[in-house]
Amino acid sequence: MGNTLTHTSAVAGKKIKRSFLFKFIVFLNVGVAALLLLSHVSSYINPSSFWLASLMALAFPGLLLVNLLFILYWLLIKSRALFLSLFAVLIGFDNLRSQVQLNLFKNEVPAQAQKLRVLSFNARLFDLYNWTGNPKTRDKIFKMVQDETPDILCFQEFYTSSKPGRNNLDTLLHLQKAKNLHVAYTETLRNSDHWGIATFSTYPVVGKGNILFHEETNNLCIFTDLKIGQDTVRVYNVHFQSNRFKREDYEFLGNPNAKPSNDEKITASRNIIRRLQVGAMKRAGQVKVVSDHIKNSPYPVIVCGDFNDPPASFTYNRISKGLKDAFVESGWGLGNTYNGLFSVLRIDYLLHDPRMVGSGYRTIRQNLSDHYAIVSDLWLKPAQAKR
Repeated sequence: MGNTLTHTSAVAGKKIKRSFLFKFIVFLNVGVAALLLLSHVSSYINPSSFWLASLMALAFPGLLLVNLLFILYWLLIKSRALFLSLFAVLIGFDNLRSQVQLNLFKNEVPAQAQKLRVLSFNARLFDLYNWTGNPKTRDKIFKMVQDETPDILCFQEFYTSSKPGRNNLDTLLHLQKAKNLHVAYTETLRNSDHWGIATFSTYPVVGKGNILFHEETNNLCIFTDLKIGQDTVRVYNVHFQSNRFKREDYEFLGNPNAKPSNDEKITASRNIIRRLQVGAMKRAGQVKVVSDHIKNSPYPVIVCGDFNDPPASFTYNRISKGLKDAFVESGWGLGNTYNGLFSVLRIDYLLHDPRMVGSGYRTIRQNLSDHYAIVSDLWLKPAQAKR
């Protein structure tokens, strides 16, 4: 009798423990599912009104992964609790497909369409300060451009100089087929060194302009009108505000335990949060200026650039309205373009008018910058087919 009571008590104790553990796991799941839902909503919230929403957009890849792990866990133990995370993932399906793609079939190319190969790349000044630790990186960038043979080539963080061995402008014009140029500089030193943004094209440039942001910044957007057959296409090349992290910020993010005191950790965290806040708010203003300009374009548009924001962000949501995303259209796998500490982030984009069809989108995963180059073939329907 005593043994029976002891056994019964032990079983009851295990059930209580299991019940408590189950409830605790469900509680955690509810929390991360709620955070994932918040990251979906963040794309509609202007950081100027509530900048913390931009942090949720940055957290989206991590929150997505944790929720997928929860779904797998509940499947393994055959629990209906899997619907907590499943609902949170599916309700933000557009964010998911902007980050991960499994395009199994090629898009049908319109009859008599004009093929435009477009390449966009934040070149990080062609490794001017040897960030990669490889003195041949500059030459490798040129080789990559030669191999891809783009018809339209957009550079952000473009640098050139009249000094020997640093004239990237002349070198590019010599090495590749896109000879028509639109370049704008945000800074010039010693009348010889220039920093800015550049668009090259095989097609004639029939119009161009700069979109300046109403603040002190090295960021810029340029637009270039290209004559392609009987049509004109406007290409936007944009570099939105970065978070301007310093070396000590990256060191702390990479190894937060290296700081010797709690006070220094608090200071470092505050600095990083402050930079994220300033960057998000500046991008909110910049994207409004550019998206309004795009809406008023008299021509079909292509938008290339470093947005410095992920697909779940207000920046991406605002500028991509009415446009197609080349990665979503024909990409494969994880769409990450940042070659840095947070390497799952997709912050570089190639968007285009619905009157074009995209195919063969690729991310060129070479260690040439802290960004990867992206390239896609766009097919422009003939003018008479648009009516």
